[in-house]
Amino acid sequence: MSDDIWRRRDDTTEGSGSDYGTDFGSDFGTIQFADDPTSEPAIVFSDTDSTGLPHWTEPPTGEIPRPVTVDDDDETDVWASFQQPSQPTRRPERLVIGGDSTGDRSRPRDVTGDALRDPGRDAQRDTTGGSSRPVSRGPQVRRGATRGPRGAAGRDMPAAVTTGLILLAVFVGAVMWRAAAVMLIVVAVVGLASVEFFSKVTEKGYRPATFAGLIACVAAPLASYWMGDAALPLVVAFGFLATSIGFLGAPGVQSGPMPNVAITNMAVTWIGLLGSFAALILRQSVSASPGSNIGTDTIFILVAAVVANDVGALFVGSAAGRTPLREWVSPNKSVEGLLGGAVATVIVCALVGSQNGTWNNMGEWLALAVIVSVMAPLGDLVESMFKRNLDVKDFGTVIAGHGGVLDRFDGFFFALPATYYLLQVLQPWTS
Repeated sequence: MSDDIWRRRDDTTEGSGSDYGTDFGSDFGTIQFADDPTSEPAIVFSDTDSTGLPHWTEPPTGEIPRPVTVDDDDETDVWASFQQPSQPTRRPERLVIGGDSTGDRSRPRDVTGDALRDPGRDAQRDTTGGSSRPVSRGPQVRRGATRGPRGAAGRDMPAAVTTGLILLAVFVGAVMWRAAAVMLIVVAVVGLASVEFFSKVTEKGYRPATFAGLIACVAAPLASYWMGDAALPLVVAFGFLATSIGFLGAPGVQSGPMPNVAITNMAVTWIGLLGSFAALILRQSVSASPGSNIGTDTIFILVAAVVANDVGALFVGSAAGRTPLREWVSPNKSVEGLLGGAVATVIVCALVGSQNGTWNNMGEWLALAVIVSVMAPLGDLVESMFKRNLDVKDFGTVIAGHGGVLDRFDGFFFALPATYYLLQVLQPWTS
């Protein structure tokens, strides 16, 4: 459509000086096109400027725009509004989406990372028999906080003492009866500790092969008591084979075969393999000298030494602990407590050893005390390190006042292999 229809002249205005554009009345005024002749004055910027703007078809003049003269008498401060202090914008302390006020800490952790890459996959599904549960965060230790006594850090001392006396009575009764009765306690401890471990790591987002891991952990001490230390490589190897082959049946790599096989075999090594040395010590009663008390005597003095080390470290560390042993692992464990535990271990080894029919002289008692004073605290520290990594306070709550079975027997798992090989080297029953 041509725009000529808009170029109509108002016949009533011809000759009156308004001979350009199209008049649309009082609403819009007169519309002027670029090529329409005009007698109107050009647009001016101010009252002092009498020079109009050049037509757009004229060539540029090259003149520089003149600055506007500012009235110095005008006291209006145009920057006043920008000089006023503004309130800083505060971020909300917690972002709430969809009514979930718990934040990221309640979300399940996928240790493989595949759930983040593929949201369509079900990260909660455990293809190995367990189930992944939401992550829970334990209490955080505030850096720089004053360290209190270990007994004040959550341990119920009356309940702990009562439970300890009951366990001691059961253990002494089993030792006085026969080695097989002590073996039942060993298998129960290893089995319960394994259940606690797999339950806690599953709660934290791992998906271990729980069934295969439990079978391997319990089979290790039983096979050791039956066949000796030659059975240990066989149990560990079959445990690894069962665990890794089981993940071949998973629907995809989102099952996390590498980290979950690794954490399953960690339990087999830490709990099953190390715990089986208790069975190897007890086996000395039927293999080294049939009918003797070599195994039960050694287990009894070892248990007394580890308990003494823990109690001595607790009381000395609570009273005089100033130097952290490894603060990022456990702020409550101190060098002073370590030394107090070592002294208590030496005393108890001498007292119990003097009534022991297998460990007969001071050199043997001292060697055993040194072994326990080094290995038992290391086992305790390693377990605390794993708990710190998982962000939990205890692996379980089975034993009142002591936490879980794994929390109570952590020092034993490191002291048992060292005691067994010390027993093989010294052979105290021959002296």
